[in-house]
Amino acid sequence: MIRKLLAAAAILAAALIQAPVQAADPPARAETAAPAAPAAAPAPAAASPAAVEATGEATVVVFNRSVAVFRAHFLGVSPADRARRAERAIGEILEKGGPGKVTTGKEGQRVGVFIDGELAFVLVAADADRLRAETLEAATATTTAALANAIAETREARDQSLIIKALVRAGIATLVYAVLAWVTLRTRSWLSTKLADALHRTTARVRLAGEHFLSGGRLLSLARWSVQATAVVLLLVMADRWVTYVLLQFPFTRPWGEQADQFVWGIVVLVGGNILRAIPDLLIAVVIFLLARGFIGLFRPTFDRIEAGVAGSTWLDMDTARPTRRLFSVAVWLFAIVMAYPYLPGSNSEAFKGMSVLVGLMVTMGGSSLFGQAASGLILMYSRTVRVGEYVRINDQEGTVTELGTFTTKIRTGLGEEVTVPNTVVLNTVTKNYSRVVKGRGYVVDTTVTIGYDTPWRQVEAMLKEAAKRTEGVLPDPEPRVFQTGLSDFYPEYRLVCQAVPTEPRPRAVVLSNLHANIQDVFNEHGVQIMSPHYLGDPADAKVVPKAKWYAKPAVPPAGSASDS
Repeated sequence: MIRKLLAAAAILAAALIQAPVQAADPPARAETAAPAAPAAAPAPAAASPAAVEATGEATVVVFNRSVAVFRAHFLGVSPADRARRAERAIGEILEKGGPGKVTTGKEGQRVGVFIDGELAFVLVAADADRLRAETLEAATATTTAALANAIAETREARDQSLIIKALVRAGIATLVYAVLAWVTLRTRSWLSTKLADALHRTTARVRLAGEHFLSGGRLLSLARWSVQATAVVLLLVMADRWVTYVLLQFPFTRPWGEQADQFVWGIVVLVGGNILRAIPDLLIAVVIFLLARGFIGLFRPTFDRIEAGVAGSTWLDMDTARPTRRLFSVAVWLFAIVMAYPYLPGSNSEAFKGMSVLVGLMVTMGGSSLFGQAASGLILMYSRTVRVGEYVRINDQEGTVTELGTFTTKIRTGLGEEVTVPNTVVLNTVTKNYSRVVKGRGYVVDTTVTIGYDTPWRQVEAMLKEAAKRTEGVLPDPEPRVFQTGLSDFYPEYRLVCQAVPTEPRPRAVVLSNLHANIQDVFNEHGVQIMSPHYLGDPADAKVVPKAKWYAKPAVPPAGSASDS
């Protein structure tokens, strides 16, 4: 025993010289300078605070198995350096091919662990786990047992016959798992059909208001979902058993196999415990969401009446009731989410914080245009600039408004095309609304003609009104009107304005086309040219209309006038 301890002291002294630390501590020098008293000198050194200093932990791993845990400095060497040197020493000893016998030698508050008589490493009292009240003797017993097991596994790994047997067992286990998985996957459809039939027979007698409680399609979906969930759970359990069994067959992976069950069970316990602890907070969050839903439902009848036109106010009508309902619902739900957020599981976790940062970044980068469009849509809705069903002109697009959304406005043109205009464009563009000046539903139809000064304006006005009366879709009330919008050098300009009632967006183009056709017919019937004359020279006769022709047909002179007689 004395000889072993002296050898251990020599090895530790050499390690101390190689370690990148300051000058050796006085107790270490006493150990090497007093060979005549080897039993008395090491004890003070082991107990000296300068020789052993508690710090972090380092684990000695041999062949993928934890052997020992160092928790303190020893002779100025950190736990991490002690672990690396112990692993190197164990590897060098095992390479010699000895029997691998593990022995120990204790002196004071330290224990030397030997393999085939050679020192592998030293355990000190500070290496014991104080939180579990572990003693040096218990730590030594655990360490030697783990080291002996690791050495046995290294020998097993070098035995080819044992490795071949392990491969055969792993192959058989893999084949069995593959067959069971194939059978499970193949029987899913058959089990789903059988389960659906059984459920259908069971629920066929259950009726609600004279109807079957569950339809065949829903029963089949329920059966398929149940079978799929059961199959997935069964496959996961079989996969866990297969992986664990295969890992246990090989020495290097055996520690993983031994810890697999503990790992899986730890996950189940962790997840289950978190779920159970989160149930009270989840109940509070559910109550908050239920209150929010009930609060929204409290105002639902009011919004329904306003949308139906039964009720209304100065600031809320049929057109603004729907967007107001949406804004109200969004505001209530956002408030509910903010109130329930602290009670959601994992709300204080780093994942939730990262998600919050990501959402904030996305809103910051892409929200300006999005919120701008939404704000423009709300302004259009509440300012009542345009409404669904009105005939408008926005830029070069003219047609009936079919949809006024939060982000875009859709217009159906007279040619049947649907044009989508961003709300920001509508808000920043001069919009002509042809439906606001008419009585009731409809729109304004207008057209312009230029006729020479030698044609009586009364005759032109009468012909334009006659053409409007002949046009289908043009209302007689209010009566079509003709305005002289300009007196150019060679001709006056006449604008015909009348009102039409639409049944769909397309007819305005049809009404305008029919009006132009009737104008041509009426002018041809009365021998009047639709033209824009220009000056080339002085004619023989002045381009004036004699008074006798002021009321040429179809113009009607006023009652009692000379022309009437």
